[in-house]
Amino acid sequence: MAAAVVGAGTMSPAMEALSCTSLSWSVAPASKASLFVGNVGGKKLVALRSRNSAARVARRTLKGVKASGGNSTNTAAPVETPASGEAEIPIEKRYPAFPAVLDINQIMDILPHRFPFLLVDRVIEYNPGESVVAIKNVTINDNFFPGHFPQRPIMPGVLMLEAMAQAAGIMMLQPEVGGSKESFFFAGVDKVRFRKPVIAGDTLLMKMKLTKLNKRFGVAKMDGQAYVGGDLVCEGEFMMALGKSD
Repeated sequence: MAAAVVGAGTMSPAMEALSCTSLSWSVAPASKASLFVGNVGGKKLVALRSRNSAARVARRTLKGVKASGGNSTNTAAPVETPASGEAEIPIEKRYPAFPAVLDINQIMDILPHRFPFLLVDRVIEYNPGESVVAIKNVTINDNFFPGHFPQRPIMPGVLMLEAMAQAAGIMMLQPEVGGSKESFFFAGVDKVRFRKPVIAGDTLLMKMKLTKLNKRFGVAKMDGQAYVGGDLVCEGEFMMALGKSD
């Protein structure tokens, strides 16, 4: 049972008898719970806490009042406790999967890359010719891990850049954009920074956004960032050379 705090107006006569002096608490042990009763800022409070619970709602309230010299007019709000018998959310439903705007088969229809150099597994946001968000699931089965490094598997930084460039290719290789996978090249990268290592088991999330497109010369420039969880692991400015679609 989680801790619950109620006002004195809702106390039973038995609870009233347990009231104590200002800024102090008394404890009435029960078979499965402890009852804390006190007078804080002129208002009587009661807290019921399970012996095995980690909650300390009443104690935190008391500390806050002491810190303010006992003049606080704020009291702890009632804490909602789960209904008796309420089922816990199964682990498989707590963490939603990334959406699949484009799955691996659709990605292979766009990119010419194949194993072992196809480094994009799924696209989760997609605006052709504008931006793309894609993911790469990094696993110990990736063929670069046996050599980089045997004792500490780390995804090579150049392959992070390659994966981001492939995500950019998915964004640009569209008829309405004018790209052609028969003539599409990673032309350059600037201002690259590697912030944290990426290891086996991570999911690399790559965000690419078009910043400049020169159709006459077939050159596109983009900003890119890669994340693991909420941590930025790589960033840079990318340049792509686009071929002409027939």
